[in-house]
Amino acid sequence: MPKTKHLQNITDYKEFIYTVKSKIKSAQIKAHVQVNETMLRLYWDIAEMIVEKQKYSSWGDGFIVTMSKDLKAEFPNMQGFSQRNIELMRQWYLFWSNEISIAKQAVTEIENEKSQQAVEQIFQIPWGHNLVIIRKSKSRDEALFFLRQTIQNNYSRAVLIHEIESGLYKRHGKAITNFETKLPDIHSDLAIQTLKDPYNFDFLDLRTRHDEKELEDALMENMTKFLLELGQGFSFVGRQYKLNVGGSEFKIDLLFYHVKLYCYVVVELKVSDFKPEFAGKLNFYVSAVDGEIKNERDNPTIGILICKSKNDTVVEYALKDINKPIGVSEYQLTNILPENLKSSLPAIEEIEAELGIVDV
Repeated sequence: MPKTKHLQNITDYKEFIYTVKSKIKSAQIKAHVQVNETMLRLYWDIAEMIVEKQKYSSWGDGFIVTMSKDLKAEFPNMQGFSQRNIELMRQWYLFWSNEISIAKQAVTEIENEKSQQAVEQIFQIPWGHNLVIIRKSKSRDEALFFLRQTIQNNYSRAVLIHEIESGLYKRHGKAITNFETKLPDIHSDLAIQTLKDPYNFDFLDLRTRHDEKELEDALMENMTKFLLELGQGFSFVGRQYKLNVGGSEFKIDLLFYHVKLYCYVVVELKVSDFKPEFAGKLNFYVSAVDGEIKNERDNPTIGILICKSKNDTVVEYALKDINKPIGVSEYQLTNILPENLKSSLPAIEEIEAELGIVDV
């Protein structure tokens, strides 16, 4: 029997204590979720009572001041009863109460069920997230979109704010793809929703006339922000990723693995208008990754071409007879540097030319 002080060095004990800690953390998370839901349902009930009372009485908004003082006096150890927070409860309730009306007046059972689900979902995210959504969303449909995105992707408040302010609602799932015909239905739907159009590269400082290397360099220097813009699930594998096919070497601009789609994602960058031949080259790279890297557990590799601009009709024709699943999007920039400034460090060739260095 080992001494207690030596238990921490035994593999079996390490595995045992890891399992116990995991269960405790899981229980803490569940308890937190339950507390959050209970609190939000309380806020909802209080706000509903306030709205109903004001509807059938002469009480104005001034009574909330008195109400706040009384509640804080009665429950000194509870937070959330400030005048401002009670006003926010009312605002939150009024924003979503229309969904209740839709549910009650719904013509079909399906509409009724959707409305009820929408109302229930607001209790699944933190109070702060709820407030961000109702403050920053321009419509109830946009609010519903971000409500579901927050639940599905477990957004932090900072990420939620970023996604709303970057216009994700209008860009989400808007890329032109051939996924519906090249991927299984379940995989296709998720893959389509993974792409955006356009991609917002406002976190980069580039000249108007930048080249592909400058764009790639800038994205690598801002990888955290780039991954945030790509969306949940992207894991970076490599830049200028080398593939040996039939004795020849080829380089992929950027290679990712998507942990929700369970597939490799080939990303090609173009700083010009879309051309049909771009799709053919990307098709080859996707085929090569499927043949050289992908294993039997991975889903089919997909390709994303991100270009400066595109003609949607040209893209649709170009993808029509492509064999591999490919999506095409644009990127946009607003932080443009003057033309006389470089947007990235000079290349080795430029330094050598400046110093008069030549190959011997």
